[in-house]
Amino acid sequence: MKKEVKNFNMSLIEHLVELRKRLLWSFLSLFIVFIISFYFANELFYFLAKPLVTLFDEESGQGFIYTALQEAFFTELKVAFFFALFFSFPLISIQIWKFVAPGLYKKERKAFLPFLIATPVLFFLGGSMVYYVISPIAWQFFLSYQNASISDGVPIILAPKMGEYLSLMMRFIFAFGLAFQLPVALTLLTKVGIVNSTSLRKFRKYAIVLAFLSAAFLTPPDPFSQISLALPIIVLYEISIYLSKMSEKNK
Repeated sequence: MKKEVKNFNMSLIEHLVELRKRLLWSFLSLFIVFIISFYFANELFYFLAKPLVTLFDEESGQGFIYTALQEAFFTELKVAFFFALFFSFPLISIQIWKFVAPGLYKKERKAFLPFLIATPVLFFLGGSMVYYVISPIAWQFFLSYQNASISDGVPIILAPKMGEYLSLMMRFIFAFGLAFQLPVALTLLTKVGIVNSTSLRKFRKYAIVLAFLSAAFLTPPDPFSQISLALPIIVLYEISIYLSKMSEKNK
């Protein structure tokens, strides 16, 4: 208890020193994971590309290309940074928790900790849905426009660029990962009294419209990608209403 009072009454300089310490540990963990990820960047890129690679025509030697000298190198840098953020987030969350927790009461710590744990878990679920469900169907649809036979018209063969594919895949993963944070955000807003289950139910029809607008902004401009993101957002919004109601009862 004395430790809590001492931390709570820290001076501004002490808070800044503590913040610098947590930031340094966060950047150090991110840097170390980035170096490791860059060493395995080729394998990590193959992991991201596997949903598309499995659909390639191996007999024709179909594969990825790059058209700029530096494109392959910068693509590997992006892959390393992407996985570094993903793998180091739990370590960064610990530093955030160590900085915030001393200023919270015991009940507040118990209320806040589950959300800190749920955030990376839900992001992982969103990314997994993209990798194992959405992208294989989407890539199969886009590859259906190939036409290798000259007798059927102009031959059309996909030759995807490394950088463009990585940007598309990362955009998909981030879009779904952020969308899966909706229950966390709305439940937190309920706990602090900004929204409640009644207001969320009244806002449902506007939320559906916003779900499709968000999907149109975050995903590629094709109906399948937009619907595949909008529908989970709507389902997550309904889950958020239920969690909000449960949170009100727990109060």
